[in-house]
Amino acid sequence: MKDTKIGVIGLGYVGLPLARLFSTKFPTVGFDMNQRRVDALMGGHDATLEVSDDLLQEAIDKHGFVCTTDLEKIKDCNFYVVAVPTPVDENNRPDLAPLQGASETVGKVISKGDVVVYESTVYPGVTEEECLPIVERVSGLKFNQDFFAGYSPERINPGDKLHTVEKIQKVTSGSTPEIADYVDSVYNSVLINGTHKAPSIRVAEASKIIENSQRDVNIAFMNELAKIFNAMGIDTHDVIEAAASKWNFIKLSPGLVGGHCISVDPYYLIEKAQIYGVLPRIMRASRRLNDGMGAYVANQTIKSMNKKGVLVKDAKILILGITFKENCPDIRNTKVVDIYHTLKEYTSNITVYDPWAAADRVKREYGIDIVSDLPTEKFDAVILAVAHKEFLGLDVRSLVREGGVVYDVKGVLDREMVDARL
Repeated sequence: MKDTKIGVIGLGYVGLPLARLFSTKFPTVGFDMNQRRVDALMGGHDATLEVSDDLLQEAIDKHGFVCTTDLEKIKDCNFYVVAVPTPVDENNRPDLAPLQGASETVGKVISKGDVVVYESTVYPGVTEEECLPIVERVSGLKFNQDFFAGYSPERINPGDKLHTVEKIQKVTSGSTPEIADYVDSVYNSVLINGTHKAPSIRVAEASKIIENSQRDVNIAFMNELAKIFNAMGIDTHDVIEAAASKWNFIKLSPGLVGGHCISVDPYYLIEKAQIYGVLPRIMRASRRLNDGMGAYVANQTIKSMNKKGVLVKDAKILILGITFKENCPDIRNTKVVDIYHTLKEYTSNITVYDPWAAADRVKREYGIDIVSDLPTEKFDAVILAVAHKEFLGLDVRSLVREGGVVYDVKGVLDREMVDARL
């Protein structure tokens, strides 16, 4: 293990924190195809904010961490880690293109005796059935004879400064018992809370996919309860607080399910299950329910406006937050855009304010213009969609005109300040 040199392919929310951590113990090179991303990182700044400028600069100056777009600079690595996105297409079917491209990259640089470990979230079988044949084809090497593999699913939670990569327990696995031990020891050397060594790559893949699928199903249940109790005129959060007094009640809250994990990963297992002739009814129903919550929030806001006599047509509406979660610049698959588009059918006077999101990225990704300063004008309705720390102490009621509506998606505002909440 002392001669291990690590190459991390993909320097996003997952790859960069891991590469930075590995660099504290091993020579590490980060590879990404985005030159602007690489230049920014080598300049000491991570736009995702997952790695602080101080830690990144320390990795570069003290540990010799290097980021590059040049394949030649990772050819002398012998332990490759693939951390690229695994999205779905417009029909919610798994899109393995980024993973396939990364496997081709590995095939171009891997040598005899090397190991490649995949971290991307996939359904069971992808590593051995989809990725490694590509590595074999491009490299001309034989899997488990000339090179070896492992799988260690990522557990990065964007914006979470408590469960950072060095503090989480990681699942590891390998293509042979010896390689499983080796992969486990490499990860164990940089993790505070150690690892869980799975008996096979497929088990490790499956463990990751159910982590997010379980969250999706649980949140869908809470969202369904919110719809039921809202129809009854009962405050859902009050119900949850009362139920949580029982020792074995699992306390969760309703909300928008966006991002690149919980709202995407279940589709991978749904797809694979159907290939095996199993219809995953609960998972599919949960996905449909959670995907519809943005429109539900918009319609509930409209309902509240109607009750208070606020004219919806051409109303001025302010949406606070557009990222998929609080205190994080990540806008991937944010369901706040569903609120926006539903309201857009009634009025074009919609302002979106988010101090965390990059306006150019939001415009490029969703075609929505956002403002970076809190508006001083009065609105007919304000929707708190994301619980950024900047919003928690905000007098939201002062942003609406007399008789206007405040809708609290996250349930974090003072009760006296809001007209309705999810």
